[in-house]
Amino acid sequence: MYPPQVDNPVIAEPETGANLAIVADVARAILDNVERVIVGKRAVVELLLVALFCDGHVLIEDVPGVGKTTLARALARSIGGEFRRIQFTPDLLPSDISGLSFFDQKLGDFRFRPGPVFANVVLADEINRATPRTQSALLEAMEERTVTVEGETMPLPRPFLVLATENPIELEGTFPLPEAQLDRFLLRISVGYPSLDDEVEMLERLQGGSVLDQLGSVTSEEAMVDVKQLTRAVFVAPDVKTYVASVARATREHDAVELGASPRGSLGLMRAAQARAAIQGREMVLPDDVKAMAAPVLGHRLLISPEARLRGRTVEQVLAEIIDQVPVPVEGSIGLDRTSSHES
Repeated sequence: MYPPQVDNPVIAEPETGANLAIVADVARAILDNVERVIVGKRAVVELLLVALFCDGHVLIEDVPGVGKTTLARALARSIGGEFRRIQFTPDLLPSDISGLSFFDQKLGDFRFRPGPVFANVVLADEINRATPRTQSALLEAMEERTVTVEGETMPLPRPFLVLATENPIELEGTFPLPEAQLDRFLLRISVGYPSLDDEVEMLERLQGGSVLDQLGSVTSEEAMVDVKQLTRAVFVAPDVKTYVASVARATREHDAVELGASPRGSLGLMRAAQARAAIQGREMVLPDDVKAMAAPVLGHRLLISPEARLRGRTVEQVLAEIIDQVPVPVEGSIGLDRTSSHES
């Protein structure tokens, strides 16, 4: 039997705590920086960092005007990355996303013009307004971090984060995302309206104009690569892994669920829990991390049965039932010998 291949080397145990403190410091700096523009949405920004730190993507379902574009721009500026926005429309073509090859008459040869997907933070605005063929143009980019045009495969910048938006109210002229594409999003979140106090503070801050242009970076693209590697070094005890798998399995066996979470969903849940622990400066994943990330990671991967929908049941209610029913690891079982199991 061949020895297992390890893509990312495990960080030495004595240094792990100190290094994870760096992850928490970077996360705090980004959160504070983005909050200069986005008021009262620290929990939402933290979820974006969870996706960014574990190479995931985010689907934002919300009404227009709650700050989705500003949030994406602020995040890109904070990490020193490039931001591009793609307005999805019915006539959008796959080449409008990935780019195209054209013949340069001056050079007498074909050249490639990169599309807007070649950026660090890509906002796919109203993604469900494009045809399924155009929506699928994002699949390779999201999964492989590459784009293939005319048989040539080109890598995308790192870090690479897709923030796709959907308007849950206005459905006329939209094309529902296929399950295969929904499964590519690590998280589905909602920004939501601000509270009264937060909205008043926003009005005061923006009375003299947008402060987004003055927003600078608090980290670098290179540092983000290190942060993502450190995040994967967060310890996950065997019992916590079993808990993650049990939650995912329970979604497939629940009588109100027609389609449960895939194995990609359980892996995403574990990775998201690792990122949440790292952002909070902890060296190990707790069951609370899994519980906190269950709804944003698994909610969009579940398909409720028609009978359950007729009874008015929601995905959130079903997931809450599952979390209540699956046994949680006891406190003494999640701090086992770390030399026996590390995340690659």
